[in-house]
Amino acid sequence: QVQLVESGGGSVQAGGSLRLSCAASGLTVSYFYMGWFRQAPGKEREGVAIIDSAGGASYADSVIGRFTISRDNAKNILFLQMNRLEPGDTGMYYCAADRRPYGRHWYLINPDKPNYVGQGTQVTVSS
Repeated sequence: QVQLVESGGGSVQAGGSLRLSCAASGLTVSYFYMGWFRQAPGKEREGVAIIDSAGGASYADSVIGRFTISRDNAKNILFLQMNRLEPGDTGMYYCAADRRPYGRHWYLINPDKPNYVGQGTQVTVSS
């Protein structure tokens, strides 16, 4: 049974940093497309960052240069380092996984497609 458990969310002021973690069980993160998605109140879910089995990463334009996706293969954990946070980054952040070979960009623009999704962790950025 696949389980993705996010942690690390919280409330920060603009310009601050947070590091999100996603502990995975029932799958091996290094074999899957792993990603972070977010959803703000009243808005649709959007892709934030995707990492593939080779370690290649893709990001939403709005977070390039500020966010970094990575994974610890030994611990089977996915991370999202978020720096220079902005109020527009506020939302529920979800970890997701899928193994279908559609490519990073496809998963980034289809946030409702991954087969496995965690419960989410809230990020609130105040100005």
